[in-house]
Amino acid sequence: MERMTLDYGEAALKGSLAVPGDKSISHRSVMFGSMAEGRTTVSGFLPGEDCLRTIDCFRSLGVRIDREGTDLIIDSPGIDGWKEPSEILYTGNSGTTTRLILGVLAGSRVHSVVTGDSSIAKRPMKRVTGPLALMGADIRGRDDARFTPLSVQGGPLRAIDYEMPVASAQVKSAVLFAALRAEGESVVREKEVSRDHTERMMQNFGIRIESEDGIIRLAGGQKPSAVHVDVPGDISSAAFFLAAAALVPGSRVELGNVGLNPTRTGMLDALEAMGADMEVDESGSADSEPRGTVTVRHSSLRGTEISGALIPRLIDEIPVIALLATQAEGTTVIRDAEELRVKETDRIAAVAEELGKLGADIEPAPDGMIIRGPVKLRGGSVDSRGDHRIGMMAAVAALITDGPVTLEDPDCIGISYPGFFEDLDSLRG
Repeated sequence: MERMTLDYGEAALKGSLAVPGDKSISHRSVMFGSMAEGRTTVSGFLPGEDCLRTIDCFRSLGVRIDREGTDLIIDSPGIDGWKEPSEILYTGNSGTTTRLILGVLAGSRVHSVVTGDSSIAKRPMKRVTGPLALMGADIRGRDDARFTPLSVQGGPLRAIDYEMPVASAQVKSAVLFAALRAEGESVVREKEVSRDHTERMMQNFGIRIESEDGIIRLAGGQKPSAVHVDVPGDISSAAFFLAAAALVPGSRVELGNVGLNPTRTGMLDALEAMGADMEVDESGSADSEPRGTVTVRHSSLRGTEISGALIPRLIDEIPVIALLATQAEGTTVIRDAEELRVKETDRIAAVAEELGKLGADIEPAPDGMIIRGPVKLRGGSVDSRGDHRIGMMAAVAALITDGPVTLEDPDCIGISYPGFFEDLDSLRG
C-alpha cells in the first residue's frame, strides 16, 4: 500500500491489548537456537519482517526452523555443523540482523556474504567490523568494511578487552557472540549500560557470563545448550499505545505481558517525568526477562529533559516521545541522542520534519531536538520514509489532529508490528 488516509475523529482508546513479541529478543532467540546443537523452541516470537529475515539467514546456513504463528521449532546441528550458504545472506532492513550476525559468523567455519537493502547499505558497520577485526575476524567489504555488502570468512578468534565507544547493544552483542568462539576471556566495558538481552539470553542458554558495574566478562569456548525461550511483549511497540492513551481525552489502555527489562524501560521513566497517569505491575519473569502490565490513562503532560544515561534505555521510543512533547505544557529537550542519526533513517531530521508538517513547534539539534508545547496539530501528509517508528508515530499523531493524516508507505510498520492498525482499531472500538 503506497499511502493510507487516517481520519480518526475524537474517539477515546479503551481496553486491553497484548502487543507482539519483543523484536530484540526474537532475533536473539533464533541466533542462539541456531548456534546450539539440538532443538530449541520459542513462544511469543515476533513474525515481523526484520525477524523473518533472521530466520531466512540461518535457514541458509543449514538450520531447520519451522514456524507456526508465533511459535518456532529450531533444529540445528550446532554452529560447527553449519553448511556454507549457496546464496547471499540478505538481511533486508534489519540493522540488528546485519550487525549481530557478523559476530556470529566470524567464529564459524563457513564463508558467507551479508547484505541488506538500500537503507542498510548506508548504515555504519565499522563500529562492528572494527572490534571484530581486533579479534582476528576476516571481514571484508566496501570502504574497508565500513558498509555492506560484507564478506565473512569464519575462523579462529582471540579474546578482546574492549571499551565501548558508544552505548550500542548491537555492537556489544556482536562482540559477545564472537567472544563465545574466541580463545581466552573477553572483557567488554560500557560507559553507559545498553540493553542487556544478549547477556540474559546467554545465561538462559547455559553460558557462564559475568556482568557488574558496566564490565562484562565472558570465557570463550562455551557452547549454548538448546532450551525453550518465552518472548515477552515488546515495550517499544507498547510505547505507541501508551502514548496514545496519554494523549487522547477519555482514554484508558492496559497492556499485558510487556517486557520490563530495566535497560528498556526508559519510556516509562519519560512518561512519569511528563506527569502521565500510569500504573506498572511487574507480575513476574521468564528466561531472566521481567514482565508485567502497564496501564495509562489520559492526563495533562508537562515538558521535561531527556538525556544522558536515559537515552540508551528509550532510543527507539524517542519519535513518539517527541509527539507527546508537542502536547506537553512547556519545553521538552532531548539531547545526547546522536545515535538517532544512524537508525533506519536520520530520525532526528525525520521526526522534526514530519511532525513539523502537522504544525509541531520542533527544532532539530545535532544530538536531539527541542519541542515546545502544547500546540494543536493539524491534518496533513506525512512520509514514514520506510521507517516503522516514524510510521507508527504518525498514526498516533492522527488521533489528535484536527483533520485527516495521509501516511506514505504505511506497510513499513510491518517490520516490527504487523497488526498495528488492527490493534489500534480494536482500542477505538
